[in-house]
Amino acid sequence: MSKVWLVTGAARGLGRAISEAVLAAGDRLVAGVRDPARLADLAERYGDRLLPVELDVTDEAAAAQAVAAARAAFGRIDVLVNNAGYGHTAPFEQMGADVFRDQIETNLFGVINLTRAVLPTMRAQRAGHIFQVSSVGGRTSTPGLSAYQAAKWAVGGFSDVLAKEVAPFGVRVCTLEPGGMRTEWAAQAKRGVDDLLPDYQPSVGKILELLGAYGGHEIGDPARIAALIVELSRRDDVPLRLLLGGDALFVCEQAERQRAEEAARWRDATLSTQFPDAKLPDGLEALKVVE
Repeated sequence: MSKVWLVTGAARGLGRAISEAVLAAGDRLVAGVRDPARLADLAERYGDRLLPVELDVTDEAAAAQAVAAARAAFGRIDVLVNNAGYGHTAPFEQMGADVFRDQIETNLFGVINLTRAVLPTMRAQRAGHIFQVSSVGGRTSTPGLSAYQAAKWAVGGFSDVLAKEVAPFGVRVCTLEPGGMRTEWAAQAKRGVDDLLPDYQPSVGKILELLGAYGGHEIGDPARIAALIVELSRRDDVPLRLLLGGDALFVCEQAERQRAEEAARWRDATLSTQFPDAKLPDGLEALKVVE
């Protein structure tokens, strides 16, 4: 039986690639977009296997309506892909509160809104997959991306907890953490600040230069990533987090090595803060992911 998908940010970039891969695989798709007209070509090609819905992921009511539309059209939802998101690059000091908050609303609360809306359906089905499109920036830190990466770190933590809660009734959660992908993300991210303060040139300025040089030459292939997501949707043994691309693997391994070295260097300070006769509590194994 074909699967029913709900994909946010489905009109462009990775979301568009996922939409095409899902439909090519013979599945049915509810495509969350700002402008359904942008999917007219797919609607003409795939007919009633595609249901475009107008969706602002920051609107909790709209998220619930999208899920209701999916159930009304197809009777179930097997796969949710929380893909909608964006980033702007600027020093935190130069990033207005509204700009910071808007990125948190889209990149974090958009994920939360859709996940909350879909869970009752998946719980009743005793099955489902939720893919959170995060970033390697959900494990690392990049000057200029304080709002974007604050949201992505939160998405990772939220999803790790969620995976433990929903595993007993058959719902699988996988956080995808790509590096650079050949989409419009880098071009959009560069538009974060007009007058960079000179003091931030050695940090944020270098990142802006990197985005300018790397944009259009990223190693991540959206079509290959989309194909992998479709493949994972057929499996029960999905990873809790999955890095995508050699660049993601490289910077994450660097960050993990630095964290391990720092933890070892400061181990005595860490242990100095507890009672001398303290013992670790029983039951810590309960914190592992439920298989």
